Amino acid sequence: MNLKVCVSGKKVDMDFARRIALKFQTEVTSEIPDDKYAKYFLIDKSGVSFISGKQELKGDFLKMLPRVTGGHLAHEILFKAAKPLKEKDNLKGVDCTAGLGEDSFLLAAYGYEMELFEHNPITAVLLNDALIRARQDARLKDIAKRMTLTEGDSKELLKKLNYKPDLIYLDPMFPEKKKSAETKKKLQVLHQIEAVCSDEEELLAAAKLANPDKIVIKRPPEGAYLGGLTPSFSVTRKAVRFDCLVL
Repeated sequence: MNLKVCVSGKKVDMDFARRIALKFQTEVTSEIPDDKYAKYFLIDKSGVSFISGKQELKGDFLKMLPRVTGGHLAHEILFKAAKPLKEKDNLKGVDCTAGLGEDSFLLAAYGYEMELFEHNPITAVLLNDALIRARQDARLKDIAKRMTLTEGDSKELLKKLNYKPDLIYLDPMFPEKKKSAETKKKLQVLHQIEAVCSDEEELLAAAKLANPDKIVIKRPPEGAYLGGLTPSFSVTRKAVRFDCLVL
């Protein structure tokens, strides 16, 4: 995929744009493609977007703020699934399927020091940009500073961990039946750049070998257990189920 890096406006970090262009062995240009099927990065004063035709994908943690303030975090279903086996300080979690980092943001808000693994280079660029912006926002920085991104294959990165995680989180991409219009658009673009997970069982096996206290797996409500492995318990809502393996 030949992805140009397009810049718009004057308040753009050109060094940042050049680093993205170098990563994808492409060029930086101020010309926006007029091809309705074009795919490219757009960098402006608001950050980095991935454009695919008329659709746009962008990491944005600011929209997550209402979910982690005003007592709302305690009502998050992921909060219930990720609760540690015993209360302790310095909780450490690994998100093996980070995507745009929204679930990791919730876990970091809970108190986990989160390592985010993302294998797709396009998604990793968008997530990295979202983290940079979040660390510069007074409302988000305390959460974002607990999130560290590494690009690569989670199965290999898990082998290099030098600590025992309290939590490993797995969210193999699956087609959700009930979606908002915004979620539909986001998933359409994500599916163009990221395939539905095809190595689920290998990923689960690698997670188990990392010897965490708990593995939390996001699934559709009626979906089969990952790898056919019956969880210790599940937490279910109308649109999602979290299977929890206590190790």
